[in-house]
Amino acid sequence: MPKDRIQYVCGDCGHTSTKWLGNCPNCGAWHTFKEFKVERKTKSEKEHKGKVDGIEDSEPPQKLDDIDMDSQERFLSNIQEFDRVLGGGFVSGSFVLIGGDPGIGKSTLTLQIGKANPDLEILYCAGEESAGQIKQRAKRLGVSSDNFYIYTETDINKVLKEAQKLDPDLLVVDSIQTVYRTELTSMAGSIQQVKECAALLQQLAKKQDITTLVIGHVTKEGTIAGPRVLEHMVDTVLQFEGDSNYNYRMLRSIKNRFGPAQEVGVFEMKESGLEDVLNPSQLFLSEYNSKVSGNAVICSIEGSRPLLVEVQALVTPSNYGTPQRTATGFDHRRLSLLLAVLEKRGGYQFSGQDVYLNIAGGLKVNDPAADLGVTMALVSSFLDKPISNKVAFLGEVGLGGEVRTVNKIDHRLTEINKLGFKKAVVPQSNTIEQNIDLEVNGVGNISSAIKKAL
Repeated sequence: MPKDRIQYVCGDCGHTSTKWLGNCPNCGAWHTFKEFKVERKTKSEKEHKGKVDGIEDSEPPQKLDDIDMDSQERFLSNIQEFDRVLGGGFVSGSFVLIGGDPGIGKSTLTLQIGKANPDLEILYCAGEESAGQIKQRAKRLGVSSDNFYIYTETDINKVLKEAQKLDPDLLVVDSIQTVYRTELTSMAGSIQQVKECAALLQQLAKKQDITTLVIGHVTKEGTIAGPRVLEHMVDTVLQFEGDSNYNYRMLRSIKNRFGPAQEVGVFEMKESGLEDVLNPSQLFLSEYNSKVSGNAVICSIEGSRPLLVEVQALVTPSNYGTPQRTATGFDHRRLSLLLAVLEKRGGYQFSGQDVYLNIAGGLKVNDPAADLGVTMALVSSFLDKPISNKVAFLGEVGLGGEVRTVNKIDHRLTEINKLGFKKAVVPQSNTIEQNIDLEVNGVGNISSAIKKAL
């Protein structure tokens, strides 16, 4: 019998090596290499590996004009925010991966598809819960459908056979880390098992035209567990985000071959399940108080959707040798950069001040257009002067203190006007094409913006 050999695989990107390495040469991650045995297979076993029984190996080439477009039609989940993130619903035969922290609502969302669209034939393969537990949760959510099938099995070969036999509209695998292939000796959830099972599910989705939705675990850093190649194999990667202290959940498309990437859907977790939030700007501004210093409103673009968000800043004299710099929902390094610009270009001394910044509602903002609103909130708290009521800020702040152009300015101003704001401070270099019933003040630098705001 041939002997097994040892290989080391990077847990982040799947790079293999014959010896253990502290730093991955492919992705640069540290201490991610794990050891596993590679079994020597016979020729027949090698040919069998990676194939789904009952599916032909290949199809003859087709002319582009002869390809039937009906196979690429979409069908809706009837969950409005979910369909929005997918780009208009599920594409038939697509392979979708959804990840998020434990308990954030991944399984709840997939169960609610059966409630929202009872005409869909769904096969739910559960590896983490029993049928009774799923039935109990479905009863609480109000899911009742004759087309919803529960299959508590983790053997990937049995899952594939049942999917081929039933031929559902949607196959849900909860989760990819619990299913395994019996031909491999490694444990379920290992890099080898995850790659092999994902490859078989991908083959099933593409050749049998079965839309497949796979749920994935996440690491403590918040990334989807398993090799990075898993994200490259699927058509769409969705990330569930949310703070455990809030009921709001955000579903973001990290990758989407059939729609816009970085699109965002907003949900609110209730006892009856996840509910669509169709006007998230109003939700995030529900407790906004313009009479308190350090509060400012920005308009951030999340995917294709503009969101009005409240920025809260607190600047107080430091009682220690090293001033504190704390940011929640905003990049800490970006905050340090903006403080340096305010000191150098604005003349405000933050070196002896503790600075605390918070994006209200648990939202994480990465849009550069939030810079101007953040700087206005910092100066407002530093001077202890509230910002004028019903004012929103847009603009990227450069190292010279200049306010730089932002994208989708008309889209942002329309949202600001819709929420009842009377005034907007925007970059002077931006060109506004639409006629909006809103007072728009263009500024070229942070000094001009401060005069307009205070």
